[in-house]
Amino acid sequence: MRVFVLKLNFAHVLVAVVALLLIFSVYHETVLPAISHVISVASNRLVPIYAVNTEAKKVAISFDATWGTDLTDEILGILREYDIKTTFFLAGYWVDKYPQYVVRIAEEGHEIGNHSYSHPHMNNLTFEQAVMELERNHAMIYDLTGQNSFLFRPPFGEYNNTVIKAADSLGYYTIQWSVDSLDWKNTTSDQIYQRVMGQIKPGAIVLFHNAAVGTPDAIRRIIPDLLAQGYEIVPISELIYRENYYIDNNGIQHLRRGD
Repeated sequence: MRVFVLKLNFAHVLVAVVALLLIFSVYHETVLPAISHVISVASNRLVPIYAVNTEAKKVAISFDATWGTDLTDEILGILREYDIKTTFFLAGYWVDKYPQYVVRIAEEGHEIGNHSYSHPHMNNLTFEQAVMELERNHAMIYDLTGQNSFLFRPPFGEYNNTVIKAADSLGYYTIQWSVDSLDWKNTTSDQIYQRVMGQIKPGAIVLFHNAAVGTPDAIRRIIPDLLAQGYEIVPISELIYRENYYIDNNGIQHLRRGD
């Protein structure tokens, strides 16, 4: 059996080190920028506003209206009792069916947001179709209330870059939520209360529905308890930053500080 012994002198080692340095240089100049480019492209995903980074004890509660009005009177009465103004996201077909409630919500000082016209899966729409959904509902809300809506909540919470760009082209801020009451699952008022109060924090946006059976009794407890804890409950437009802001990858809106 023959054993080959490789003898390296200093010159051989030096040549090997130089070769490795050249390989790393090529990798750094070609491969790494390519990887960085992929990461940069991936980070171009647009994100709606889920919550706001703020030190102020302010939160917003919102109601989506897509079916029925049976509990709307009770909800409005509770909000009136505590002098709370909120944001109602109305679907266009709901606006069509219950114009008197649209007028009443606005007359009681609440903000009206756009929840599309037909409540479609907007990720399946083209840019032009998404714009049409918002424009149609926008016009109806304006005709009834005089409000120029500028807050948009995507149906089912579904969005992509096309949806957000379509909303932005019309001057809309796309709004999600950071606290889902899950009232749409017909949960009890106590379950809704525990869920919301367990997740609430400054800058939160809470999602309720105007036709969920547990919602009136839940907000009848939630509102005074939040007020007792020092929270101010405001419409979403009074919580978000309207300019000079950025939204991080988690959907938290931050005020952009000066350098």
